[in-house]
Amino acid sequence: MSAHKKVVKDKVPLLQKASFGAGHLVLNLLPGALGVFMFFLLTAFGMNPFLAGLLGGLPRIFDALTDPIMGFISDNTKSRWGRRRPYIFIGAILSGIFFILLWQMDETNTQTYNFWYFLIMSMVFLVGNTMFATPLIGLGYEMTTDYNERTHLMAFSQTVGQIAWMIVPWFWVLIADPDLFADQATGVRQLSVIVGGICIALGLLPAIFCKGFDDAKMENRKEITFKKSLENLKELFHGIAVVSKNKPFMKLCAATFLVFNGFQLVASFSYFIIVFYMFNGDYGAAGNWPAWFSTITAVATAFLVIPIVSWLSDTFGKRKAFIISTALSIVGYILKWWGFSPENPWLIFMPIPFMAFGLGGLFTLMMSMTADVCDLDELRNGMPRKEGTFGAIYWWMVKLGQAIALVLGGLVLELVGFDQNATTQTVETLTNLRLADIVIPAVTAGLAIWVMYSYSLTEDRAKEIQQELVDRRGEL
Repeated sequence: MSAHKKVVKDKVPLLQKASFGAGHLVLNLLPGALGVFMFFLLTAFGMNPFLAGLLGGLPRIFDALTDPIMGFISDNTKSRWGRRRPYIFIGAILSGIFFILLWQMDETNTQTYNFWYFLIMSMVFLVGNTMFATPLIGLGYEMTTDYNERTHLMAFSQTVGQIAWMIVPWFWVLIADPDLFADQATGVRQLSVIVGGICIALGLLPAIFCKGFDDAKMENRKEITFKKSLENLKELFHGIAVVSKNKPFMKLCAATFLVFNGFQLVASFSYFIIVFYMFNGDYGAAGNWPAWFSTITAVATAFLVIPIVSWLSDTFGKRKAFIISTALSIVGYILKWWGFSPENPWLIFMPIPFMAFGLGGLFTLMMSMTADVCDLDELRNGMPRKEGTFGAIYWWMVKLGQAIALVLGGLVLELVGFDQNATTQTVETLTNLRLADIVIPAVTAGLAIWVMYSYSLTEDRAKEIQQELVDRRGEL
């Protein structure tokens, strides 16, 4: 247990916490809505499944390239409004507008036209979204220097962000409801306007109300101009190389990759198990059970798991809190064997309070620990501070894990013998699917615990680093 008295020396005001949380709601709502809407590329717009898969994968490659660039730019920007806030303001507006335009396709257009329209607009949307997301993540790392308040801030923002996942599963129901929309394509077009408008309104709040480090105290930033683009590119790669040599940070990335990739790899399996194992392939009988499963998971994460994880962090430190919460998620994965019951569907909610510790603990603690790592980097390498670069590389690992999970998830379904065209599945297929649904995330979570067991940036060390930095350059 930590020996430090829990005194918050750099408390974030509630208005700033709420505004930062609103930004995280946008960070979750946009990809969540995008994932649901892309299903309707097949059913509403008649897109070939292979082409739809390309539209899901190709933009991710582009996105992986833009994140570090945006992180470097925001780290080195000089303005009267700070390093991050101008980009967040403009990025929020562009993200919402481009998301709306992305889905204004007409189902009567040719498949080729819709493919290229969606691919190009996806790239444009991702530029706006990166301009918003990467500086927002970096801003969160510098809103407080207090070891425990960093966890409280991330816990608050993750709680607000979970609201998106309470809402998103119901987009399936709304879009397919003939009483609300004339057809699915109309539902996608009109709902995208609502989602985009909400994201603009909420996304502007952190740009207006949140405050980071004093811009005047940020030293050694690079001049970012078109003429110096080659020099900037060299500095970008140098910054990435420096970040990659930070061992505590690489442990955070590795653990995140394992936990998130394992969870995402089997994310769709629960839906198939509910439909084909619990309800014998009857989609009508399965009804809204999958949506309720996702919504209750988000509710448990927001209002049960995250407060407990925050308390664990304050009491035992961030590393031990991660190990405890990840171990609890393994218990939840194992309980799914009994929770998915054809005799009693209500048991599907039994594993949720334990499973939710996986991602709920992961992002609350990892984002807090990344802020500590930024202090370590400044101590070793001086300014400029690299919150944007650290955030970009961390989330690049998350996106890489998600992309790999999409590929491997389909491979696992094929290996267990799942037939997407069949109305029922064999007993052997369902048994293997249920085992994969448990074993894969449990094993990757166990490996993540092993990785973090030797994580060296404890609370004592983090506070020593902060004091050394204050002695060297004063408070930021």
